[in-house]
Amino acid sequence: MTATTPKVLDVKEAIETRRSIRKYVQEPMNQDDLHEILRLASLAPSAWNAQTWRFAVVQDAAIKEQLQAAAYGQGQVTNAPAVIVVYSDMEDTLATVEETAHPGMGDAGREGQRKTFDGAFGSQDVAQRGQWGLSQANIAFGFVMIAARGLGYDTVPMLGFDPAKVKEILGLPEHVQFAGLLPVGKRAEDGFPHHRHSVERITKFY
Repeated sequence: MTATTPKVLDVKEAIETRRSIRKYVQEPMNQDDLHEILRLASLAPSAWNAQTWRFAVVQDAAIKEQLQAAAYGQGQVTNAPAVIVVYSDMEDTLATVEETAHPGMGDAGREGQRKTFDGAFGSQDVAQRGQWGLSQANIAFGFVMIAARGLGYDTVPMLGFDPAKVKEILGLPEHVQFAGLLPVGKRAEDGFPHHRHSVERITKFY
């Protein structure tokens, strides 16, 4: 059985109706929608167009059970039809950095991109540059949530898990860093309404 495609929301509605949902309708993800969520998330901006983010999409029930154990038993991992693991791989980014240069810039652009990244990160250790890569992946993490909601799906961002165990389960390199786990599906509960600081509380105008 394949889930039907829900109504597309505009950006304002997607943001205002987003909730952290932990119980989902028990049906598979529409695979076209899933790919579209990832495509939209991949359009997130990044410094120097680094695109350090990577996605691991888990729909296999047995692997989700392992992820749930790595996430200290949190039920939303197996309740959701899919879990998108958003992580940063700065080492892969550095190894293939020419791919991130815009084609319109030609050979000079590719050479310039290599020079820029080698100069900025060549003297840093893996953990240091990995932290910078994570800061870029965090942008994409937010985009995934809005893209999912825009297509009528819901998510809950998760940071409560054992990174080493998740790397082992998914066969990821030791150096990657996680933006988070993101269960995704159609909501089977409304979730709590927003409770946020006012703009005035969190903003200084100059």
